Amino acid sequence: MAETIEIRWHGRGGQGTVTAAKVLADTCLSGGRHVQAFPEYGPERAGAPLKAYNRISTHELRMHCPVLVPDVVSIVDATLLDSINITEGAKDDTIFIVNTSKSPEEIREKLKAGPGQKCYTLDATTISIESFGRAMPNSPMLGAVCKVTGLVGLEHLLEDVKSSFSKKFSQKIIDGNIEATKRGYEEVKEG
Repeated sequence: MAETIEIRWHGRGGQGTVTAAKVLADTCLSGGRHVQAFPEYGPERAGAPLKAYNRISTHELRMHCPVLVPDVVSIVDATLLDSINITEGAKDDTIFIVNTSKSPEEIREKLKAGPGQKCYTLDATTISIESFGRAMPNSPMLGAVCKVTGLVGLEHLLEDVKSSFSKKFSQKIIDGNIEATKRGYEEVKEG
């Protein structure tokens, strides 16, 4: 792992994007890393576009600003590909992870990704519906981000998902989110 990894999440209000960034931070923190997780909202309403950010490092973090040059861009809602510049600030080796039923090759073409950039896809919305009955793609996306980046192993991630969600949800919802996270980790595809 690089000394510091910066992740920018794109989603819409009500999809759990901010929660995914916070759970990732908690998971990495419990693994001994220094972390930051914070949102950036426009109008605070369901369906409004939003960004969330993570910084994960082996050393103390002193920077406190949005992620402008991301190592990873996680797109929780693919409709945002048509309405905002997802690739803004991307480096030559930025990784894109997109919630879509389209292939990684189709997304690569749509993003006009460079040769060193990687594109991954998974149908996180369908996974969440099948796992716990709601179109809440944050858990599968969290699994995919962890698999692609190698930041944490699956077992450690699942323990932290269970711990984070047990504070607010019923056992049925927790179990569904654990299944969705595991499937996101296992089903993400590289193009």
